[in-house]
Amino acid sequence: MKPNLITKITLCGLLLNGFYSSAQQTNLEVNIANTITKIQPTMYGAFFEDINFAADGGLYAEMIKNRSFEFETPLMGWKQTNSDKHSFNNQSGIATTIKVLENKTNPNFCRVLVNNDKGFEMINEGFRGMGIKKDARYNLSLKAANHNGAIKKIIIQFIDRNKKVLGETIIVPTATDWQSYSTQFTANQTEAKAQLKITFEGTGTIDLDMISLFPEDTWKNRKNGLRKDIVQLLYDMKPGFLRFPGGCIVEGRTLAQRYQWKKTVGDVEKRETLINRWNTEFDHKPAPDYFQTFGLGFFEYFQLSEDLGAQPLPILSCGMACQFNTGELVPMDELDPYVQDALDLIEFANGGIETPWGRIRSEMGHPKPFNLKLIGVGNEQWGPQYIERFKVFEKAIKSKYPKMTIVSGAGPFPEGDYFEYGMQELKKLNAEIVDEHYYKNPQWFRENATRYDKYDRKGPKVFAGEYAAQSVAIASPDNKNNWECAFSEAAFMTGLERNAEVVNLTSYAPLMAHEEAWQWTPDLLWFNNLEAYGSANYYVQKLFSTNKGTDLIAITKDGKPVTGQNNLFASAVKDLNTKEVIVKLVNTAATVQEVNVDLKGSKLASKGTVITLTSPNLQDENSFANPKKISPTEREFKLKGDKAQTSLPAYSVTVLKLKMK
Repeated sequence: MKPNLITKITLCGLLLNGFYSSAQQTNLEVNIANTITKIQPTMYGAFFEDINFAADGGLYAEMIKNRSFEFETPLMGWKQTNSDKHSFNNQSGIATTIKVLENKTNPNFCRVLVNNDKGFEMINEGFRGMGIKKDARYNLSLKAANHNGAIKKIIIQFIDRNKKVLGETIIVPTATDWQSYSTQFTANQTEAKAQLKITFEGTGTIDLDMISLFPEDTWKNRKNGLRKDIVQLLYDMKPGFLRFPGGCIVEGRTLAQRYQWKKTVGDVEKRETLINRWNTEFDHKPAPDYFQTFGLGFFEYFQLSEDLGAQPLPILSCGMACQFNTGELVPMDELDPYVQDALDLIEFANGGIETPWGRIRSEMGHPKPFNLKLIGVGNEQWGPQYIERFKVFEKAIKSKYPKMTIVSGAGPFPEGDYFEYGMQELKKLNAEIVDEHYYKNPQWFRENATRYDKYDRKGPKVFAGEYAAQSVAIASPDNKNNWECAFSEAAFMTGLERNAEVVNLTSYAPLMAHEEAWQWTPDLLWFNNLEAYGSANYYVQKLFSTNKGTDLIAITKDGKPVTGQNNLFASAVKDLNTKEVIVKLVNTAATVQEVNVDLKGSKLASKGTVITLTSPNLQDENSFANPKKISPTEREFKLKGDKAQTSLPAYSVTVLKLKMK
């Protein structure tokens, strides 16, 4: 034969082999009758950490940056375009800050000297601008002390980058002493990069503080509340729990900068501003203007958990600063205040209104307890120092609250010395739930779908507390929320679900990121000042969370779990509340797979629903321009006897749902 003819015949044979192999059916069997274990209501949850401007500038709908002048640079976020601190500013004026030491949590206020009210202006830049929407209403409040009644009016305007006015309102400051004022105004144009301009009528001196601006349209229309579009994305996930406030932010770079929950409750004006620990963490994305005002504090986290129908899971400092930073330790004989913080938090969440902390909760507007059942001690600490501190917390909490479930941690890595030591010691202590974290490449997630198959069923339960496939490397600014990462996580999640007897809680991390002000990628949700969208990873999480079922059942191929053979992964549940059988199938191959699912043990309706999440390109992502490029499609399918036959697209996540008769 001629060489080119041999080549043609060989290619033809390869193509035919490819056709027949792709056309072959994979036969799977589901045993509906036999429940392996119950799926915990907390199986799929959400983990919130204030990274990537997730709180101030994100979920917390405050639009003014540095509203009470408490940043390290007190006028950060504020511009005085016609003023010069090295002159008398006779043609304008000057704003300076004054510190009142007696007010320990909010000592600074702004003193404005107006020499020429036609020339002086203050402008707040917001969080990378302010997103305003045409015809939407905005609530502005401030505190002012108008010395000698010199200032007749405070004029507040939305402006665009060309200083065009996009909305205006006026406050008449009537009191010489501090008084609160509020007003509402409407934007006459949609603008993602608006700013707030303040000018005055009259000359003289006026003091200002707590200059605050919120959209009227917040989640549940709560005054000074949360961004509606972001909470809606969380609500749609139906998370079983909400872990907060972090993460490394719990620990702080130093102990002085740790998260102290008691400073985040009560009157918002009296909550002490703190530098955000992600402010200087990454050279690739410095954020010198990243601070925590704690307008989103522990009360608001508990309230959000309740809104979402999620169990609250607060994480508290165990007296160890972040070991990636200073690793500062509280001496064991000085640990009592940290332990007391944990006990007081349980009282704040669950105590009657006759208790000191329960009364504070009630005064904040929630007389009923929050029904806290879970509490975390430490974030991802490691080594003997963590174990000895955990023991003290565990003894104190269990002595006073024996029914409280305590979450411990196995460190920042899913393997290695720190992990093995932590797991060994926590098993000795009969720890209830151990938090494991994994930031790995997509292949690792596919290869580790069997990670929990051999875990001791009598040992500690597992909280897969932070995981996300990294397309490049851990903490790389080039990581993407691409489709390969998302379906690889789905493959891994079938393994979490198959091992629901051991794995009781799971959550992707981090939860959200500002389009311009992020520090870490990838992230589940992305937002800018006007919009928010879910990544492909978000839709994977949502598919699993909204289809978690109540009972784990077996799905097998030739009697074995489906854990990646022929690039196929599977798990199955039934939901006794909705009377459904739910089968999750993940095809990580580059070709279509034909699957035949034999459903035994229950009579089923003849028609079912198939939900598919797929994209042909491994690098595909959702974006602001195309927020649902990768999102679920739904169609009806028919059973053939007891068998569900379906084609699984290349690179796909598929959910089959069938009603039980």
